[in-house]
Amino acid sequence: MNADEEREFREFVTARSRPLLHTAYLLTGDWEQGRDLLQTALASTARRWSKLRDREQPEIYVRRALYHAQVDRFRLLSWGRETVTDTLPDQPSGQAAADWADTVVQRQDIMAALRRLPKRQRAVIVLRYFEDRPDNEIAAILGVAQGTVRSQTHKALVSLRTTLAEAGPPTASSTASGRGVVA
Repeated sequence: MNADEEREFREFVTARSRPLLHTAYLLTGDWEQGRDLLQTALASTARRWSKLRDREQPEIYVRRALYHAQVDRFRLLSWGRETVTDTLPDQPSGQAAADWADTVVQRQDIMAALRRLPKRQRAVIVLRYFEDRPDNEIAAILGVAQGTVRSQTHKALVSLRTTLAEAGPPTASSTASGRGVVA
């Protein structure tokens, strides 16, 4: 990589790291794993930066690298082990604390439901509903047909609705914000 390419790459990383990290977090469900995933994807992109044909759209390349790196990580037996518990942590007292606790529990339920989805379905949900990307961009990022994106979205939403229904009804305080994933 020459000096100009390195400067371009650094500018790209500076400008797009935050949204890319958010995507990596949503794919992994953990900030530290998300940071590791993003570093892996950016290292892969840096090695190929001079060969990227369309410098106007390097973000699609990085997002594709994020998705593929996530799939590769979960293929390893030692990656992604979670401990499931039947009990929730202690709830704080007071109305304001209860509202905050409800929000935290709902977010945990959503993240747990996302983690249960197969990798492609999770990627489709993250790209569509958290990043507001259209079908054609999602298809380009994941390297699949637009019909596959739509069918995977449908299957994922059915699974999320079922999982979240089993977790219990949403609280009034958490639905008031309008930030529900499934409609």
